[in-house]
Amino acid sequence: MKKLMTIAAIGALVAVAGCGKSENSSGPVKREAGNWKTDVKLVKFEIPGMPPEMKEGMTKMMEGASGLDQCITQEQVDKEDIAAELAKGPGNGGECTWSKKDVAGGTIDIVGKCTANGQTVDMAMTGTMAAKKSDVTITTKGKVPTGGDMEMVMQMTSTHTGPCKAPAPATT
Repeated sequence: MKKLMTIAAIGALVAVAGCGKSENSSGPVKREAGNWKTDVKLVKFEIPGMPPEMKEGMTKMMEGASGLDQCITQEQVDKEDIAAELAKGPGNGGECTWSKKDVAGGTIDIVGKCTANGQTVDMAMTGTMAAKKSDVTITTKGKVPTGGDMEMVMQMTSTHTGPCKAPAPATT
């Protein structure tokens, strides 16, 4: 389960990271600075032999990631570079190699293989992006250690909701 979450985190990192410089000549679409709300929906989650309660737990965990509010400053927007984020992979020694990285002109179309914790998966990310909204579907497929094929499809929608919210006052 931990390995699957690491792989899922790859997609989350990329989708939440926003969009920056691209290898495509039509140019990047930059997010607008301000408050962003991200919703995550688990569209498909199939692992052979996975107990229903474990699948339900995974679904609840994904739902728990929905509604994330994040303040993105102008400085952060100026520094965003999705190509650099993709090159980093999932962290903890993981890495990704991308056979397709088209992140420009309002679209995201990325295909590759990622390895984390000794597990390699095929990953594809497709969707749209604009200054105030991104909608990305992340598909992860791979073999599970117990045998069989795993497939997970997540949809992440991030929406600009206005200026950054003031931090809550400290309580004593």
